[in-house]
Amino acid sequence: MAESYSVLGGFFEYLNADCDYHKWSQYLLNKIETSGCGKRGLDMGCGNGYFTRAFNKAGYLTDGMDISPEMLSVAKTLAAKEGVRCEFLLGDICKLKLCRKVDFCTAVNDCVNYVPPQKLKAAFSRVFAALSVGGAFFFDISSEKKIKEVLGDNVFAEERSDMSYIWFNTQTGNGVKMDLTFFLKRPDGLYERAEETHIQYAHGERDVIRALKEAGFARVECEPHPCSPAGERIQFCAYKR
Repeated sequence: MAESYSVLGGFFEYLNADCDYHKWSQYLLNKIETSGCGKRGLDMGCGNGYFTRAFNKAGYLTDGMDISPEMLSVAKTLAAKEGVRCEFLLGDICKLKLCRKVDFCTAVNDCVNYVPPQKLKAAFSRVFAALSVGGAFFFDISSEKKIKEVLGDNVFAEERSDMSYIWFNTQTGNGVKMDLTFFLKRPDGLYERAEETHIQYAHGERDVIRALKEAGFARVECEPHPCSPAGERIQFCAYKR
């Protein structure tokens, strides 16, 4: 069984094209602009780099970071194709340490759901340390409702012309274990099978707010997500004074 995103990392943006990334990125750009935090950012858990590219195109000097080399490989290719010049770094939010501070950090599309509950405060503390005074941290999580009622103990599948997948979920005590099987079409017309496992954790809204404040964030706001069904995703905005 491969590590998370060793296979999916090469197709993540392609398979999530229905997420309305444009609307999502415009929402985040508005948050960044109205916060007045500054122009230099870090897009953590950047995946294939859509938001990193969008931020740079809007004039924000943003680097991308992800734990998956496969994710970053595609991110670099897409950035070059679109003429976006930025760095893509291999890194983990739980081990974040930057050479220079940034004005804002983002963690889009479930990045924080991959952080175990016992490591949440420590991860937020590392983000806090990476931010300049006046900096901001924008991220979302899949809600407890989504983790337990939508994803948990459920099966998803999709067939496309160049690949197919089956996604089996098993509810755990504090999250969901996801087992994915891919069938990837080769140039000779045959299909190659690959598997990987993901674990996401359910974080309560109050627990996230408490961990942010204990990490040092002076002001924390949360609101429904603009690109997700009601109750399934929560957007957080945390500010460093």
